[in-house]
Amino acid sequence: MSKRNTPQRRHTILALLAEHGEVSVDALAKRFATSEVTIRKDLAALEKNGLLLRRYGGAVPLPQELIGDNGQPVSPYKQAIARAGVARIREHARIIIDSGTTTAAMIPQLGHKPGLVVMTNSLNVANALRELEHEPVLLMTGGTWDPHSESFQGQVAEQVLRSYDFDQLFIGADGIDLARGTTTFNELLGLSRVMAEVAREVVVMVESDKIGRKIPNLELPWSSIHTLITDERLPAEAREQLMARGITLICATVDAS
Repeated sequence: MSKRNTPQRRHTILALLAEHGEVSVDALAKRFATSEVTIRKDLAALEKNGLLLRRYGGAVPLPQELIGDNGQPVSPYKQAIARAGVARIREHARIIIDSGTTTAAMIPQLGHKPGLVVMTNSLNVANALRELEHEPVLLMTGGTWDPHSESFQGQVAEQVLRSYDFDQLFIGADGIDLARGTTTFNELLGLSRVMAEVAREVVVMVESDKIGRKIPNLELPWSSIHTLITDERLPAEAREQLMARGITLICATVDAS
């Protein structure tokens, strides 16, 4: 195929992925009579747009954790927030990734960070990490499965976390109360607070439409939060209030490419 047929080839790759559940670079190169380098560029572009997850020698569909409630890939704003989060991770870092679509959107890019140790309480996050071409060292909290949050919670999980120390925690929220901190509909708050205790930097990742949303359950107070990553839609007044809290505020820009 010529270069102008690149969109058609990538559309076909997605169709083959949906049909077969996985695709290989070698088979795709033969099917399209093109080089493996070209196919790898295709897969990299599709992964960047949140349409698949690369693994060694090919690609697999996005795990459910990386798909929004409407069955579509996560929004461009979540992807921008995820890129900003990954940019803060150093090579060989020890990090915690809490359950949620915004935090999980970081996963496709983590394969480019060598030597990571990643703790999570989410099976979906764990499964997605295992599909990376360069799989990090994976740790699981264990504990009691909570179907509401689709994650492990409870005292066992908290005890496991307290056995380690981490460079960063990446955590989402149902809402951001500008006066109090992060809020949630979930009444199981203990594990989130222990995660924050054992991490040197707590990074909250939320889309801007959640900022100012007041929900009764306070999860993390501002005193426990170091960095807030949101998107460029955040109003100026909210930016000023957040910066007055003494946190690092990052408003991620959607990639126009």
